[in-house]
Amino acid sequence: MKLSRLILMSALGMATMGASCSEETATQQDKDQQEPVATQEECQPIDMGTANAPEQKPAFEGQTRACEIKSETAYDVQVLTKNLEKPWAIEPLPDGNLLVTEKPGQMRVVSASGQIGNPITGIPKVDARGQGGLLDVALGPDFGSDRMIYWSYTEPRQGGNATSVARGVLSEDRSRVDNVQVIFQAQPTYDGTMHYGSRLAFGPDGMLYITLGERSDIEIRPQAQQMNSHMGKIIRIVPDGKVPNDNPFMKKENHLPEIWTTGHRNVQAAAFNSKGQLWIVEMGPQGGDELNLIEKGKNYGWPTVTFGEEYSGAPVPNAVTTKEGFEDPVYYWDPVIAPSGAQFYTGSAFPEWKDNLFVGGLRSQVLVRLRIENNRVTGEEHLLGDRKQRVRDVRQGPDGALYLVTDQENGELWKITPRQ
Repeated sequence: MKLSRLILMSALGMATMGASCSEETATQQDKDQQEPVATQEECQPIDMGTANAPEQKPAFEGQTRACEIKSETAYDVQVLTKNLEKPWAIEPLPDGNLLVTEKPGQMRVVSASGQIGNPITGIPKVDARGQGGLLDVALGPDFGSDRMIYWSYTEPRQGGNATSVARGVLSEDRSRVDNVQVIFQAQPTYDGTMHYGSRLAFGPDGMLYITLGERSDIEIRPQAQQMNSHMGKIIRIVPDGKVPNDNPFMKKENHLPEIWTTGHRNVQAAAFNSKGQLWIVEMGPQGGDELNLIEKGKNYGWPTVTFGEEYSGAPVPNAVTTKEGFEDPVYYWDPVIAPSGAQFYTGSAFPEWKDNLFVGGLRSQVLVRLRIENNRVTGEEHLLGDRKQRVRDVRQGPDGALYLVTDQENGELWKITPRQ
């Protein structure tokens, strides 16, 4: 249910912020200044600059501008390599080596010391134009016994492209993938170059969750609300591609049975926490990046409900900030961080960070740390901003370290460990 906007706001606005969504260029506009939303404790939010949509007001207290928190644990950042070609995802292997995807179409193993392996053979061709290419990679739930890996990519098709997911067996020497199967193909095919979503997450139920974008353009954007389209949805399938019988729309006419949730714009960050909850961090338009707690069968609003605006500065057509029947985000950012990659920290190397959510920031060029309590954000920290790098993905290794890749032609791989 939507929460009333009357809960909060007396004379509060929001501190001026500004920017556009991540990978798309937008013109910054001067906006009226706002003040931060008050929380139950005296605190200062992170100063993010000029707001894109200052007229948008939170739907409840603490939905934006949480208290700034600062890590007490000292850490070191080791640059393992600077020679990756537009890396998009990183997946630690059980032995401490790392699988990395490169957007132009290569997947490689990078050793724990930073040595880059040759491209793994057997990967299908990708359409790497715009935001497309070889995207996420994930180890299968039984990787230790079957060596199965899964990856998402922009599949070139007759008349355009769309997000597809394949799986294959990683050879013992990690030089190739065998027995490749395409287990999911988003429909419809569309001739565009943006908003593929593409994060993969295996749930505690053993199912594969796939995030999909709505392809951005005005003419296809409404399909995020249409149940006969995969655009703007989160998909839930069995690892072999079949549809689970308990999916919410399994037996509904004109509803694609793979759909788990609907109303998403472009989700490139998704992670399960220790309670088995799926959280996503979703790219908004100009303003309005969202942290959402995903629940079976729910509608998250886009493009009917949003905290952002068009890149022209105009309102999103016929959209409102909150509406009955649509899920409010747990948290939002304006200006955007441009989220890509997410990891709940479960290791022992950083006890202070236990159960915190880490999110890569593209536009913001930071690693975002969120403290979440009772499904509400109670603190936010921006790390690594001094490095001025677009953080594309973040993952936790078996050693408890955090591993990051940066979004650039000569992409870097970083390892974050406690300072000794």
